[in-house]
Amino acid sequence: MRHYSPLDQLIMQGEHAMRTIFGQPEITERHYPAENINDCQLDEEQRKHVAGLMRINHAGEIAAQALYSGQALTARLDDVRESMNRAALEENDHLDWTNKRLQELGSQRSLLAPFWYAGSFAIGAAAGAAGDKWSLGFVAETEKQVVRHLQEHLEKLPDNDQRSRAILQQMKEDEQHHATVALEHGGRDLPWIIRKLMTLTSKVMTKTAYRL
Repeated sequence: MRHYSPLDQLIMQGEHAMRTIFGQPEITERHYPAENINDCQLDEEQRKHVAGLMRINHAGEIAAQALYSGQALTARLDDVRESMNRAALEENDHLDWTNKRLQELGSQRSLLAPFWYAGSFAIGAAAGAAGDKWSLGFVAETEKQVVRHLQEHLEKLPDNDQRSRAILQQMKEDEQHHATVALEHGGRDLPWIIRKLMTLTSKVMTKTAYRL
């Protein structure tokens, strides 16, 4: 197994950040959930609303990439690092799917993407440095909160927008799986104050990304 120097890792992390924010991320073999579903007619207000929801989820996936990258960088056990890397790859699918849906809706990604990435990377690295069990606990709590957000978004979608619904439903299933895997690897329950701060931070991001 090749061991990368600190400089190698810095270059790799920089490339990953650029691909996540501006380019085409590496994805898995899975197909686009909305691929075989006919699009629907949305009025202008509905289109903007759905685009806002998708922009939130796209921004969330950028943050997820940064979190996993930061945690993998400081993870101490190889199996934990591998778990983080696999989860990040699956989150790339979500990044790709939400970007495609935004393009279909004629809308843009969040203008604050670099900020979401930088802040989340720092949080992920700090969580990883705290120890693998705390890092995995952070992953589990993050995914639980994402699942709740996705369920809220599913309930807010227009009834006839089955393309967006298929995307969010598959994302929800994936996030639930990631939370389960993190706990199975020994993730600890986070203190109440940490969970509360995560919730508050998430609210700031969602309200901002909906418009920007």
